Amino acid sequence: MKRRQAVEAAKKNHAVSERYACRAIGQPRATHRYKIKRLPDEKPLTSRIIELATRYGRYGYRRINALLRREGWPVNHKRVERIWRQQGLKVPQKQPKRRRLWLNDGSCIRLRPEKQNHVWSYDFVVDRTNNGRAFRILNIIDEYTRESLLTKAARNMKAEDVEECLTELFCQKGVPEYIRSDNGSEFTAERIRNWLSNLGVTTMFIEPGSPWKTAILSRLTARCGMNF
Repeated sequence: MKRRQAVEAAKKNHAVSERYACRAIGQPRATHRYKIKRLPDEKPLTSRIIELATRYGRYGYRRINALLRREGWPVNHKRVERIWRQQGLKVPQKQPKRRRLWLNDGSCIRLRPEKQNHVWSYDFVVDRTNNGRAFRILNIIDEYTRESLLTKAARNMKAEDVEECLTELFCQKGVPEYIRSDNGSEFTAERIRNWLSNLGVTTMFIEPGSPWKTAILSRLTARCGMNF
């Protein structure tokens, strides 16, 4: 089919003969001139193939062919494959199984914010300036009120910088009961964890490779965190 289309395009665009176009593309002239013989049952067969493909989404043309033969259609797999390809049918790729969305104690998904200062989330966003140099943006939100508590940008930001930002917020907003983050070194540092524990804040870390667990923070970052 593609070679046939290429021959026709060459004839139209370059004003060459069919013989020359077939020779250049490597398409036998007999094949190019062959006309597919449509059988009387072509339309109902095509409709039935589409119906079965819609009903059995994980079936390919070979299994559809087996179903057709079971129903009494006098077809072989080559004809079914031709119609299958003409109609643009295909088996969707299998989606990988996602891991469960919670830890053993269920802390990351089952704990829902119930009031202000109940659960905070913080995360970093990385961007670049016009000269190509990277900088980081620390975003902190209250998951219950969806309020953006802090948005701070800097070239480099370490655990002590995070601690300084949290200290300022704790003085202004109060101390939350829980704070949720990914497993970045700035958040998992022993200094930060011990400091938060001494203040009575419970730290919660999402599983590696599970960005959907901080989806609220990601959405708010896209909406308001970058507008500074």
